[in-house]
Amino acid sequence: MAFERLRADLRGRVAVVTGASAGIGKAAALGLARLGARVVLAARNRDRGEAARREIVAATGNERVELLIVDLAHQASVRSATTELRERHPALAILVNNAGVWLERRQESPDGIETTWATNVLGYHLFTHGVRPALEKGAPARIVNVASEFARDLDLEDAELRRRPYSGALAYAQSKQADRMWTWAMARRLAGHASSGGAITANALHPGFVASEIFKKSGGLLGKAISVYSSLSALSPEEGADTVVWLAASPEAEGVSGRFFAKRRERPCPFRGEPGEEALFSLCARMTGTA
Repeated sequence: MAFERLRADLRGRVAVVTGASAGIGKAAALGLARLGARVVLAARNRDRGEAARREIVAATGNERVELLIVDLAHQASVRSATTELRERHPALAILVNNAGVWLERRQESPDGIETTWATNVLGYHLFTHGVRPALEKGAPARIVNVASEFARDLDLEDAELRRRPYSGALAYAQSKQADRMWTWAMARRLAGHASSGGAITANALHPGFVASEIFKKSGGLLGKAISVYSSLSALSPEEGADTVVWLAASPEAEGVSGRFFAKRRERPCPFRGEPGEEALFSLCARMTGTA
């Protein structure tokens, strides 16, 4: 497995991974559990989450693997889950924001927000906001945001694609551009508020083209075509999770913040500029009531 070469000891540290019942999220959770962390699997479906938990325990011998039920598209669910998480674990060392969707047909969340934006962007924002007090108590701590190189065409005046024609590819791509920009805005805030225990860092990454279930679930011909192609030529979830685990746990990434990585190497990011990043962060705050 790709991250067996990583030398890190996470015993006594708590990590949470969203979207952890399958794909990159489950593989990242397994990697963190193998390094000794107490891992919380944040998943929407209880049966799938519990199956993933049992599988990770069996594969690693680490019994300290827990399940947290949350729907990242539903803000009430996120608030409830992060409150529960803080009660269970007042100090948190690692947050991996991974949960995401690609939907070929426009849908809306229980809050009436376009679902891709609600999950892939507002879900990252609100979950991080909810657990930030625990990250501060657990500092030094790390936030790792799974983004993508498939990122483009973000329009903050039409984030929910109400004006532009909807496509699953566009909704996903603009959400992944937003994930990067949100990371830079968050890293700036964290740099100015280091706790007495140490810094909290935030980085984003491209996992590579991974054979995951996100395309199977998307529906539509494009989603099916990408799913077939990925099954033939894509990276495994374990390979895709390698940089996630490296950013979350490696000594080399200690103190590194506000950067974009792929294959454990920093990559340039064209989506930089404080005014745009701050406008995005403000939009997320308004849409989640965290302003």
